This record gives sequence, structure tokens and C-alpha cells, in this order.
Amino acid sequence: MTTSELLKRLRVQHKQLEQEVLQHDAKLAKGQRRLMQDTERFNDSLFIQTGAELGPCINQIQKSIQQLEKLIIGKMSLSTILLSCERIQDRFTAVKRALATTSLDVKSAEQQKKNRIAKAQQRRRQSHSNSGFDWIAAGVMQNSHQLYEELNKHLNWVKSFEQKIQNLQSELEYCHSADKIKMQNEILLVHRRLGKCRQAISYIEERIQAFERPQTHTYRSFNR
Repeated sequence: MTTSELLKRLRVQHKQLEQEVLQHDAKLAKGQRRLMQDTERFNDSLFIQTGAELGPCINQIQKSIQQLEKLIIGKMSLSTILLSCERIQDRFTAVKRALATTSLDVKSAEQQKKNRIAKAQQRRRQSHSNSGFDWIAAGVMQNSHQLYEELNKHLNWVKSFEQKIQNLQSELEYCHSADKIKMQNEILLVHRRLGKCRQAISYIEERIQAFERPQTHTYRSFNR
């Protein structure tokens, strides 16, 4: 095979693969693009590319073919030309493999996302169980709307406790000496509940911030 025939064959392969890639990229759903936007599907020695779309790979293959043509025109050694051809064929093979495995890569990314969410929920549950605020239902920790409801509930409790303390202190001034110790103990108990409730409010506010804090994640998989 002459070098001109070799270049012609590579360009035909490139054109055919380009059509397949265009169809592939056009069929990608927005959710798939978003899910795999940070995924590296190839070894860095093959392509510099992230995400589900394979169009950038086609452009890089085209540049490799153009570089090969320059090597041929420059009458470079046969070993150099063959090495360039092998590299181009490796790239063709990698893109074809990626075309066939996109659905698997998407499922893998989805599973990684589910695993990450499950681990985060487990960490939150463990943190909650160790927090000392076990009267707050663990399920509340998984939902920002419920967290806000729980926050409002505790804020109302604070008002209720403060009002109760005020009432008890007013009654204390006029109660009989025999009842004062009992009432003082009751005031102390309500103060403790008030303090615990305020601690819980701080805890819930921290959980809300952690729940709503944006997180970014990078998925990595390779077609070698």
C-alpha cells in the first residue's frame, strides 16, 4: 500500500467514524451530559477529553492524520510513520469502544452518584445518632423542608420555655416557703430544657447549611 492510499483509507475511516459520533452526541440526553460532564473516558495518552460527547476526539484524530501527512511529505523514517499510524488506529479503536459503552458509563456514573449520596446520608445519620439530639427524628435530617419545620418547632419551644420560666419566677415570689424549693427545682429543669433546645437549634441550623451546601464531584473511568 502506498502512502497516498494509506492516507486515503485513514480519511475514509475518519469520515465514517465522524458520522457515528455525530449521531451518538445528538442522541445524548441532557441528564446524561450533566451526569458525565466531568468524566474522563480515555487515557490521557489517547485523548484530552471529558464528558459524554465524543466530538472533540474526532477533531483530535483529524489533527493526527494531518500530522501524519506532514511526516510523509517530510520523508520521515518508516518507523516514525508506522508509529504515527498505530497511534491513529489506537484512537479509532478507543472511540469505537466508547461509542459502544456510553450506556454502561452512564449507568456507572449513576451508580457512583447513588453510592455517594447513600454514604453522605449514612454519615449524616451517624453524626445525628452521636449528636445527643436523639429526640429529633433521623428522617428529618435527610430533608431540608423538614429541617426548617423542625427549626421552627424548636424556636416555638424556646418561646414557650422562656414564658414558662417567667411565669414560674413570678409565682415563686408569692409561694409558701415549703413550696419554694420545689418551684426552684422546676425552674432549673425548664432552664435546662431551654438550654438543650437552643443547642438543638444551633445543631439544626448547621445541618441545614451542610444539606444545602453545593458539592461538586468528579467521576473518572477510562477506555484504554
